[in-house]
Amino acid sequence: MIIAIAGIGGAIWGVLLAKKRGGNRLDMVQHAASCAIASGLLGLFASIALARIFG
Repeated sequence: MIIAIAGIGGAIWGVLLAKKRGGNRLDMVQHAASCAIASGLLGLFASIALARIFG
């Protein structure tokens, strides 16, 4: 669940970042994908850490 929330949040953040920088639609898609992947990986590591600590 943490991974999905982080991925969606990262995608939204990527779109907003591309809009702020004046990017077109393809720039927004690329930023959304890259930020979603990065945030999803951070969420994965957080999920593993929480499972090891509390599991």
